[in-house]
Amino acid sequence: QMQLQESGPGLLKPSQTLSLTCTVSGGSMTFNPVYYWWNWIRQSPGKELEWIGYIDYDGKTSYSPSLKSRTSISRDTSKNQFTLQLTSVTPEDTAVYYCARSDYDAPDCWGQGTQVTVSS
Repeated sequence: QMQLQESGPGLLKPSQTLSLTCTVSGGSMTFNPVYYWWNWIRQSPGKELEWIGYIDYDGKTSYSPSLKSRTSISRDTSKNQFTLQLTSVTPEDTAVYYCARSDYDAPDCWGQGTQVTVSS
């Protein structure tokens, strides 16, 4: 079965760029005719899940309007990986970050999440 796992530095200082990688195993990111969207989602303490954005089966990206100016999602299909970059981080970006797969509905396959803390 397909599994997703996040990785990357868990501690950042303000103004740095957050960079996380999601590694997909047990399946291909580009399998056809099944079309998947590859999402990044986060949850800050005491807050609801926040969708950050996705990269789809063709490499097209879409971002949350509130984060679009700071967000970049890319992929490396040869490695079955997709990445999140979030620039100019502040302590408000402290959260558990998840990668997740979706098709035409809500995400149905999630990574376990990785804690990212932004602190000076």
